[in-house]
Amino acid sequence: MDRVLMLMAVQGAMGAFDTLYHHEMTERLTWRPDAAREITIHGARNLLYATLFFALAWAEWHGAWAVLFAAIMTAELVLTLVDFLVEDRTRDLPPGERVTHTLLAINYGAVLAAFAPELFRWARLPLAVVPGGHGPLSWIATAFGAGVLLWGLRDLARARSLDASERATAAPALAGMLPGRLSILVTGGTGFIGSRLSVVLAEAGHRVTVLTRDPRRARQFRGRVTLIDNLAMLGRDTPFDAIVNLAGEPIAARRWTTQRRRVLIDSRIETTRAVVRLIQRSRRKPAVLVSGSAIGFYGVGDEAEFTEESPARPAFTHELCAAWEEAATAAGQHGVRVCLLRTGIVLGAEGGALARMLLPFELGLGGRMGGGRQWMSWIHRDDLVGLIIHAIAVETVSGPLNGTAPEPVRNAEFARALGRALHRPALLPMPEFALRLALGQLADEVLLGGQRVLPQKAAEIGYQFLYPTLAEALREALG
Repeated sequence: MDRVLMLMAVQGAMGAFDTLYHHEMTERLTWRPDAAREITIHGARNLLYATLFFALAWAEWHGAWAVLFAAIMTAELVLTLVDFLVEDRTRDLPPGERVTHTLLAINYGAVLAAFAPELFRWARLPLAVVPGGHGPLSWIATAFGAGVLLWGLRDLARARSLDASERATAAPALAGMLPGRLSILVTGGTGFIGSRLSVVLAEAGHRVTVLTRDPRRARQFRGRVTLIDNLAMLGRDTPFDAIVNLAGEPIAARRWTTQRRRVLIDSRIETTRAVVRLIQRSRRKPAVLVSGSAIGFYGVGDEAEFTEESPARPAFTHELCAAWEEAATAAGQHGVRVCLLRTGIVLGAEGGALARMLLPFELGLGGRMGGGRQWMSWIHRDDLVGLIIHAIAVETVSGPLNGTAPEPVRNAEFARALGRALHRPALLPMPEFALRLALGQLADEVLLGGQRVLPQKAAEIGYQFLYPTLAEALREALG
């Protein structure tokens, strides 16, 4: 039995890694409405694993109990196969997750092989439950059992919440103000913002072409858009009425080394220059280019108030955004109206900054960052999509456009609001020294520094925010 418990401990450790890293941190399954069925299966499997861990840790199960044990292990195997089928139908697994699942399957086979002789022996004995432990291995199994039990109950609760949620996966009528049936190119169209924009436009009847480096995420569009991986595929006679340029590496994904800074800049500049070259060679030019930028353009200023007309302050984020905007502005030389979308913190459970906060806050481990007085200028993802559509539709919009909601908040207030939305405390601050140690200048400019940015131009063009307050935005984003 010691060998069986050791293999089960390995299974528990790999399962914990798969759940935390792949399901929670990477794929964020428990916040995706389309993952309710998969989460239900995960919850059921975890409850079966909890039964196995507890039962093997402290007793032998003789007679008919052994038959029940075999039935539980068989049920887990069947659920695993069903889980594989559901995953393949609903999402494209990252390579790392596929490897982890393969290792889990191999190790579970080793558990079955090691346990089968003992299980047959138990089945031939008279009906009885014989208490007994295996030293530290029993306590390790108990710990894993408690973990998978709690996580299984949590998964089942989340699956029920996702099923009951009235959040529409279909796009709202954000694109209703666009005339006719437009042809629109979206770069970065499989990203957190671009994917939502592409779905909104496609469901409104527009012809959408998506440039992506990650065809693995194409399934979400269900054939409603045209996918390309290189702008060079588009000839001179490929007409677009508008181009939305959102491509670029995530700015806060990792520490800003010299190499990382270069990647952040190049990923934006190269794609933007390729977009301008496409415009230059096109026989019929698009009417408008909406190109991404960020409120990092303004630098850091905790007590200042920024509008589109405000001067910038020195910072790497300013250098990055200024270079990005300069590359996009070149499209104006070809008679194209250029709008520079300076985006704040975009809120949505499926990605972005909020998605990275959800797990610690849901576990009751969230709180303010540092002193918590830094400003957070946020916007709900659907409002950002709405602003992009307004920028396409309203011919007088050009130059900078702040993609932020009208009520920025300080970080401490944001943490309290997120805690309330999740019905959790938000009492554990993240020390400044830890953030600086882990992330360096990224922490100073993005996490510990902030900007109070107001959407002055959005108000001027008459954009009506769907979620003007943080409470409303979090309520919708979290279902």
